[in-house]
Amino acid sequence: MLESLEIKPKIGFGEIKFGEFLDNIVMLLGEAEEIDSIEEDEEMNMLILHYWELGFSVIFEGKTKQVVSGFETDHPDATMFGKKVIDMPEKELLALLKENGMTNFDSEQEEVDKRVSFDDEMLDFYFRDDKLVYVNWGVYVNEEGDIEDF
Repeated sequence: MLESLEIKPKIGFGEIKFGEFLDNIVMLLGEAEEIDSIEEDEEMNMLILHYWELGFSVIFEGKTKQVVSGFETDHPDATMFGKKVIDMPEKELLALLKENGMTNFDSEQEEVDKRVSFDDEMLDFYFRDDKLVYVNWGVYVNEEGDIEDF
């Protein structure tokens, strides 16, 4: 179980850091409730461990070795910069991010949700009815399982 549900762009989530190995995550969190394996091409495999009861998913990438490359959460206690963000109105979240130096974003209305993306931080926020419903963030990982600069 995680002691902290802090979203840390370019670093990780709570105590979990980007680049951690699968075995370490399973030892920390236990077996996932659901696992998705995605093999989009010969150069990259993606494995997603869904911890539905805990309110988040852990994404692994890499061909040679798979490491944590991303997270997605809708946990109501998830925080950024000391504030709970799930259910936060878009305007309030954007103000919080701006206060913390994140100003370069774009947005797009998708089928159901509005996505607000901060590409420099690899952060995507999804809003429904002007309330944040989930967050997805990560890093680039090459096929050897090493984190790439971005």
